[in-house]
Parts: sequence; structure tokens; C-alpha cells
Amino acid sequence: MTTALFTRTAAEPRGGRPRDRLTFGAGCVVGLFILLAVFGPLIAPHDPNAVDPLNVNAGASLSHLLGTDDTGRDLLSRLISGTRASLAAPTVVITVSTTLGTLLALAAAWFGGPLDRCVSGALDIVFGFPGLIMAVLVAAVFGAGLTAPIVALSIAYLPLVTRVVRSAAIKERNLPYVSALQLLGAPTARVWLRHLLPNLLPLVLVQATIGFGYALLDVAAISFLGLGSQPPDPEWGLMVSNGAPSILAGQPQQSLYAGVAILIVVVAFNLLGAGLSRRLLGENA
Repeated sequence: MTTALFTRTAAEPRGGRPRDRLTFGAGCVVGLFILLAVFGPLIAPHDPNAVDPLNVNAGASLSHLLGTDDTGRDLLSRLISGTRASLAAPTVVITVSTTLGTLLALAAAWFGGPLDRCVSGALDIVFGFPGLIMAVLVAAVFGAGLTAPIVALSIAYLPLVTRVVRSAAIKERNLPYVSALQLLGAPTARVWLRHLLPNLLPLVLVQATIGFGYALLDVAAISFLGLGSQPPDPEWGLMVSNGAPSILAGQPQQSLYAGVAILIVVVAFNLLGAGLSRRLLGENA
């Protein structure tokens, strides 16, 4: 199934179809930002938190390729170093919600009955609360920082994963090979780990990829409101907020560059998710 991502039929033109090239490009962009998140602090040309009062809101130059912010900090260094902070929180949200959502979906599909009704009812209640509003309320109660919003967003994203995976798990549960394994006395854990989960993994991967972009937007919005990352952290949502007062003064670079970085990552993850959906699930998305 994995090799299908890289195969090309004889009927396809050299270089692949346009949508395949778009997916490949999105994957390269995602990979680039992952590398920046891992190695960004090592390759940033300046200390991202170093203040230079003599170069406030300076334009692009050889020493500051993207200019500086309202305190003289190098914008390129803050964007590069901020990649880690900006991607870490959405990664935790998607990892937790996907893992718990998949386990809940498998349990509901496998045992059915009261457990399925209980899980579905609880998810309906959670689904009724917008994730961003829930995260803002939790942050307002427990104080600024990313821990409380991450927990709230992880809970808010549970229904998005569980509903989709549950439907697929019910279909998989009713296939003849599952009944045959049960007749042979295969333990439930073995059936889940060696058969159900591998068959559901492509769907889970697509859901997680697409959901990551939305989680990034929510985390950035929370930081923009001042309830997430706190100064002087070079987080993109916080950079957009910090640069807002300078926009009216004709210095939009801090908010502009951070906003463009958020946009690029969100679009790249959505395009990659659509491409994975076509390849792994056979959908004409």
C-alpha cells in the first residue's frame, strides 16, 4: 500500500499527473518545515530573542534578511526558531486525539451495544462545543499557557477522528475474516493489533494529516489572543499578535511573515492529506 504512493502507470505522463505533483510538492514543504522544527535553532542566523534597540523595525538587509521586529529582533531567526514551537502543540493535539479516538472507535465497533451508544452520546456532546471556544475558556480559567489549550483541543478533536474511524471499523468488524479469527480463538488484542489497526491505518493517517492544519490554526489563534505561548517565545500566532500594532505604522513584516508561514503549512497539510486520501483510500478527492 505504501509503494502505491510512488508508482506510476504506463498511461500516466512522465512526471506524473498534476495532482500527484501537487501532492509531492506539499509533502516536500511539510518535510522542510519538519526539518526546520528539528534543526531550526541550530541554523538560525541570530539569537531569536536578542533585542537590538538600534535596529527597531529595520528593513531587509544583509545582516537581517527579513528585517527586524518592533524590538530589533531578527525576524528570519524568529520564524525559523518558531517553527518548533508552532508545530509542537498541534502535533501533541493530533497525536492524543488520534490515538484515543482510534481506540474508542475500535472499542465501540467491536463491543457495540451499550458501549457504542455511550461513546456516540458522549461524542455528540463534545461535538456541540467548538474546539477553539472550549480551548479559550479552559485557558481563561487555568491561566495562560499551552498545556490547558492542548488538553481542551485534544478532547475537541476526538469526535472528528472517532466518528470516521468507527464507521470504517464497523465495516471491518463484520467482514468474514474477523469471524474466522474469532472461531479460531484468536485473542481480541491480537485481532485489533494485527488485523483491524493495519487495515484502518490509512484512514487514520489521512485524518491526522488533514486535522493537523486545523489544529495549527486553533493553536495559533489561542496564542494570538494571548492565552497560549507567551513572550518572548517566537511562536507564529504570537508573532502575528505582537506585530499587529506596527501594521498601522507601515511596518507589517512581523505579522505578514508569520501569517504567511501559518498559511503555507496549513495549505501544505491539507493538500498532502487530499493526496494521501486519493492514493491510500482510492477517493477522487
